[in-house]
Amino acid sequence: MFQSLWHATAKVQNHKTLQRNAKTDYLIIGGGICGVLCAYFLQQEGVDYMLVEGNKVGGGNTGNTTAKITSQHGLIYDHLLQSIGKEKTTLYLEAHQKALEQYRELAKTIDCDFEEKYAGVYSCESQHAIEREIDALRSIGFPAEYAEQLPLPFSIKGAVLFPKQAQFHPLKFLSKISESLNIYEHTFVQKIDGHTVYTDRGIITAGKIIVATHFPFLNKRGSYFLKLYQSRSYAIALNNAADVNGIYIDADKKGLSFRNYGNLLILGDGGGRTGKQHENWKMLRSFAASAYPEAKEIYHWAAQDCISLDGISYIGNYSRNTPDLYVASGFNKWGMTSSMAAAMILRDLVLGRENIYKEVFSPSRSILKPQLFLNAIETTGNLLFPSLKRCPHMGCALKWNPQEHTWDCPCHGSRFKEDGKLIDNPAVKDANLL
Repeated sequence: MFQSLWHATAKVQNHKTLQRNAKTDYLIIGGGICGVLCAYFLQQEGVDYMLVEGNKVGGGNTGNTTAKITSQHGLIYDHLLQSIGKEKTTLYLEAHQKALEQYRELAKTIDCDFEEKYAGVYSCESQHAIEREIDALRSIGFPAEYAEQLPLPFSIKGAVLFPKQAQFHPLKFLSKISESLNIYEHTFVQKIDGHTVYTDRGIITAGKIIVATHFPFLNKRGSYFLKLYQSRSYAIALNNAADVNGIYIDADKKGLSFRNYGNLLILGDGGGRTGKQHENWKMLRSFAASAYPEAKEIYHWAAQDCISLDGISYIGNYSRNTPDLYVASGFNKWGMTSSMAAAMILRDLVLGRENIYKEVFSPSRSILKPQLFLNAIETTGNLLFPSLKRCPHMGCALKWNPQEHTWDCPCHGSRFKEDGKLIDNPAVKDANLL
């Protein structure tokens, strides 16, 4: 069944729709887990806020995640030590560990199938890379563990293990935490002009605005069309497969991820840059047939992630010149933990408090990274590609996705149904597919 396991086993309640013009001190745009957590923290502070969502709360990528809550984000810490130094690397880890602890605390009163697990990054190719990562983590005081083998159906060169990480049911969590928040669904933001936000349901005037729309949709500020690209990921849920007793991911981008939910095993990836051809579910099904021949596929689904230039999220002021406009994006496939970290950081920033993590995640940090030039080449090539089917975001040529029957933009990841109806931003209107 083409449906995520989470959507099949939980329902997020409906919220009201904006019926008139409104005014608020704090406006959050986007009803995924990041936006909802921002709203939750602001409500805890007792301030005047509202959240608007163009569709339904949890209807986007939050409902299509693999729902791992971990500060282990691939083999990133050795890289961070080399690129941003020990102090900022330590702060990066600490911010995500605090996010994990906040989930653990909230899960005491929210029935969301929260389970503590080991998280592991394994390599089938390089023991040296694993050892370097462990050395990096120990140098900043984190008790990473080395494993020669994992409960997976193949041999590995080694793995880095993080103790006391977690997994959960994201929509059960989102449903409960959002039920008393000031949320307006089916209220689609079309434009922001200073403190004025134009929606298809009315005009909102806001003192401060948080853009938590997955991919930031304002092109005139922040250069996110250069700083981000989007990547598709694929997943299948199997019954009668193994209990891997942890959450694991391959250090190789073409590798697999594993976690269980109840008696189901979730396998992921097979994806890559949106708008490109991928192995998708075929790779996952081929592996499952070989490794778990008695298993049966119950669900299959796909997700989309924003990838930053340097592997670090963008959390903070939308740009240097927008003191009252904020953003959270570029979670690099680790959206659950990063969303919580972002919400806690943004709460402090919009309330005028100091936050020790803001410089690590500042969206205004240097963009002179190799990925910048790759993004620019991809955009230029697609702008010049001869096609009448164009993305309304910036005019790139759309590519047909035969597995999901969608039109996808290879530049910035907007996606459209066969008839041109918008699925994923940064586009804010349907595509004309004449």
